[in-house]
Amino acid sequence: MRRFARLYRALDASTRSTDKHDALVRYFKDAPPEDCAWTVALFTGRRPKRAVTPKVMRQAASEATGLPEWLIDTCRESVGDSSETLALVLPDPDDAQEPPGLCDTIERIIIPMRTLTDEEKRQRLKDLWYTLDRELRYVLHKLIAGGMRVGVQQRSVARALADVAPDEGVDAAVIEHRLSGTWTPSAEAFTALLAPADESEAGTRPYPFFLASPLEHESPAHLGDPGAWTAERKWDGIRAQLIRRSGLTTLWSRGDEPLTDAFPELVQLGNLFPEGTVLDGEILAYDRGLPLPFTALQKRILRKQREVMLFDDVPVVFMAYDILEDKGEDVRTRPLSERSARLDNAITTVTDQHGEQRHLVRSPTLAFTEWDDLDKERDASRSLNVEGIMLKRSTSPYRSGRVRGDWWKWKVEPYTIDAVLIYAQLGSGKRATKFTDYTFALWDTDPSRDEAQLTPFAKAYSGLTNEEIEVVDARIRASIVDKKGPIRMVEPTMVFELAFEGVQRSNRHKAGLALRFPRMARWRTDKAIRDADTLRPLEALLPEDRP
Repeated sequence: MRRFARLYRALDASTRSTDKHDALVRYFKDAPPEDCAWTVALFTGRRPKRAVTPKVMRQAASEATGLPEWLIDTCRESVGDSSETLALVLPDPDDAQEPPGLCDTIERIIIPMRTLTDEEKRQRLKDLWYTLDRELRYVLHKLIAGGMRVGVQQRSVARALADVAPDEGVDAAVIEHRLSGTWTPSAEAFTALLAPADESEAGTRPYPFFLASPLEHESPAHLGDPGAWTAERKWDGIRAQLIRRSGLTTLWSRGDEPLTDAFPELVQLGNLFPEGTVLDGEILAYDRGLPLPFTALQKRILRKQREVMLFDDVPVVFMAYDILEDKGEDVRTRPLSERSARLDNAITTVTDQHGEQRHLVRSPTLAFTEWDDLDKERDASRSLNVEGIMLKRSTSPYRSGRVRGDWWKWKVEPYTIDAVLIYAQLGSGKRATKFTDYTFALWDTDPSRDEAQLTPFAKAYSGLTNEEIEVVDARIRASIVDKKGPIRMVEPTMVFELAFEGVQRSNRHKAGLALRFPRMARWRTDKAIRDADTLRPLEALLPEDRP
């Protein structure tokens, strides 16, 4: 456990990738395999579920120290991190002990705490605190609260593991593939991660996804010869891989979430492909030749009990745009032009044998000879419910993760609206001492009318520079008029331009609306609050309800 605590501190304190790599390599060389397995799980998004809520932890700390909870909350505002605050306010232990290893701590202490009552949890915490020093308490709190976040990507973990593999070695890409899909931490699982590659081991796991980078210029002209590139729509759905292996068809999202149960019609589609087929594409709500808004697809994602009626109400397709495995052959290193031809052949074979498939669509390429030819295609994106244009180098292999240079996304400009800041809350991590999380409002009617009111409709916390945050934070502190818990109501004086990707109806918000990916585009110091927008422009952007 102490070895892991030191690793966590080292990773959290450094911004250099080489330092993080070296720290991971040292740890994986020295730690027992069962601890290494849980470390891999923690750093690749497989954290155990939260065992104790922050409120119960604060209550336990109040009982252990005699400090009122409000004072602990105030300390947290100064320190900026709940786990560190609790570690600091607790008295030094009378009898500090060396804790068990990371695996034992998680499996024998933390996970069983989920089933305890709140009173039992508080007592268990106090028993643990009296035997651990501050460094170990801090990491324990992160593990218990489910807040084990550190700036390490899965690819970085895979590279470190490849460097500590036995002499025969295994490539980092193979390890990253093994980590995709379902992976349960254990000593045996960790040993298997480092084993030499076996062609028969793929099972139903997806490959690591290749991610495009945002285009860096207003026009793609800087990419050179247009003839070296292919273009297609940037679809607004769920990125997924459709996998046919070992007599099974599975669907996996980009976030390694299984989607098989949510889309049975796509599983039936996958059953038509030959063994050893893996397609990359997008799951879309789709009707009459056009994609439906993402909000329609959410009905299928969020519905816990699948209803047959919903399958007809929200028809879906798999929009295929790449093939990663063709009849058992891994073709990711082949150029895109060859993979595209293989994909066309695979789809043609299925349709020739089984007829046209209404749940399968080949993502069409866009014809162009000059970069300017794509302007109209991009301008038409919103009317087609797509996000813009994808540009892919024809010779590009299918890489792992976000590797710049071969795939670019050229998105349409976001929608914008001018809104008034009315609530603020302290941020987290390095911004925990600054007000950086904001709630914004729009006028419910023409602001010139006496009865006009500001109606909250969106939250945003990104988009400002550090210098702007400093100024806004000072303005907020000087204009607080009320507070409720961690939220501060401020005098409405500041207007911000918010950028967003779309609007949908929502009964969770007072305005009845919700934005997709809201962020601050700029601080409109040139505008007074009477110049802010009303709700009407947003209502006009709502997708039409289907009959």
